Amino acid sequence: MLGRYMQHSVLVTGGAGFIGSNFVRLCVLERGIPVINVDKLTYAGNLGNVRDLEQKSGYSFLQADINDGPAIRDILRKFQPSAIVHFAAESHVDRSILGPDEFIQTNIHGTFQLLEEAKAYWNELSGTAKAQFRFLHVSTDEVFGSLKPDDPAFSESTPYAPNSPYSASKAASDHLVRAYHHTYAFPTLTTNCSNNYGPYQFPEKLIPLMIANGLSGKKLPVYGDGLNVRDWLYVTDHCEAILQVLQKGRIGETYNIGGCAEMTNLDVVNTICRTLDELRPRPDGTSHASLINFVKDRPGHDRRYAMDIRKIRNELGWSPKESFATGIRKTVSWYLDNSEWVESVTSGAYRDWMRTQYAGR
Repeated sequence: MLGRYMQHSVLVTGGAGFIGSNFVRLCVLERGIPVINVDKLTYAGNLGNVRDLEQKSGYSFLQADINDGPAIRDILRKFQPSAIVHFAAESHVDRSILGPDEFIQTNIHGTFQLLEEAKAYWNELSGTAKAQFRFLHVSTDEVFGSLKPDDPAFSESTPYAPNSPYSASKAASDHLVRAYHHTYAFPTLTTNCSNNYGPYQFPEKLIPLMIANGLSGKKLPVYGDGLNVRDWLYVTDHCEAILQVLQKGRIGETYNIGGCAEMTNLDVVNTICRTLDELRPRPDGTSHASLINFVKDRPGHDRRYAMDIRKIRNELGWSPKESFATGIRKTVSWYLDNSEWVESVTSGAYRDWMRTQYAGR
């Protein structure tokens, strides 16, 4: 079934962001799938993530906001995609705590507007084009809330219990996608993923922040006791899983995607420090771990996430290829080899945000 996307384009929203750009690169560079990349280019959207695709046949970039219905309508009618993969979202919990408005506007209203335009476009299709169209919505494990140490991992049937403005806005968008399938028979698919890491991740998130700060000799801020647990998923594994769902997923279904790599935040930071010690030792010979600085925990910090991926493994044959050990080494190496990219995204606005976020902690 994936072969049909070799001839017909996929519209990707948020394709200049972290996961979206990795997905676009996978499609265009490795699979020969034409992509229309639509991104508003907010602070985390960076055309540098896809700069080498600009001259590639079958690749198009358009700057547009998913809240702009007429713009999305024009793009759909012009390019006639056979699928939409929806990454566009505000995604940082800390930012949602300080300013939830943008999360409500983008994640809820933006998804609603995109669904409206996509449904209208789909209704205009006929025959094979209509039968093959898919709308794949990319979501997060955070919609399920927090787990206790001995709780079973989140499954696709776990009740929603979001605990931050970010996760609440993503939960709302998930419900909208589900409702459009059940009400209008709109051909949707939803994926819920665990914490991603890898190349092109904006350095406000834990792993790139620790790498960037470690390389600069700055403190490595760790919330609370550092024992919050996350399941870590290498971004290219995630992108491969999304393609599998797009190819073989059952319409109306949701699929959990995880890395099978539960670790405490402190273990993650220590692993990064050991990797930096090996690949880029500090001039004074001390370990990067000496830079670890425990700071006041953030409000409503979920204790543990874990993903049960048996459904996608059994139905679609996907499982992660990277262990955390192999993935984190690739990630640290990428940031070491791409210092200009890091410098370009850590602008004055980024430094202002860091001061706001960690001042007084």
